Amino acid sequence: MSSAPVLALHGVQRAYTLGAHRIEALRGVDLALQPGELVALTGPSGSGKSTLLHIAGLVDAPDRGEVQLRGRPVPRDDETARTLLRRDAIGFVFQAFHLVPVMTAAENVDYPLFLAGLPGAQRRERVAAMLDAVGLGAHAGHRPDALSGGQRQRVAIARALVKRPALVIADEPTASLDSATALQMLDLMRDLGHRQGAAFLMATHDSRLTQHCDRVLGLLDGRLRDGPPPGAADTHDAETRSPTCD
Repeated sequence: MSSAPVLALHGVQRAYTLGAHRIEALRGVDLALQPGELVALTGPSGSGKSTLLHIAGLVDAPDRGEVQLRGRPVPRDDETARTLLRRDAIGFVFQAFHLVPVMTAAENVDYPLFLAGLPGAQRRERVAAMLDAVGLGAHAGHRPDALSGGQRQRVAIARALVKRPALVIADEPTASLDSATALQMLDLMRDLGHRQGAAFLMATHDSRLTQHCDRVLGLLDGRLRDGPPPGAADTHDAETRSPTCD
């Protein structure tokens, strides 16, 4: 395993203004993710988890501090550069799957490769291999509405990993799944992450999953620490969250 982190955050700060109030979402966060590592991010609603995921996934930029991806600083004020890095080096897995309903499983997995401009033959080979890897080779032609929740999340994982990203951001990826399926998805993500050398940063409220992760980080009042935050609730239900600073 390489000693260079896939993702490194140094002194990252992010604040929002809501009416007359200034919300300090992140207060000097330091974080390093290694290749193949599966890290759980925990914390109550409003702790800054979504803000941290947005910055780690290059969807947003910090007010202060530095983000490094594969050892290179990410330009804070260059949205085009962040978009290209996000397209080429980062995959995303969501609680609600976000599959395109009119596309088959294979077409959903192929879409990131199409956007990246890969040749058709190479795309078909990669898509078939990824669907086989998640156990859905026989379902390549099925649309999402013909798949179970667990199968749809497998398609979402295949889509996130098909472009062989350095980093995968997962936001409550198992919250809509039953316990057995959730653990299967977690094992699948960890196995594929180890094989491809991708680092996973996964926000979760489910304490049953954290014991299966390589590390657990707790976020409370915009500050990051090892382990879940004090008094964190053990729940597997998604909380009602702020669209800006959870």
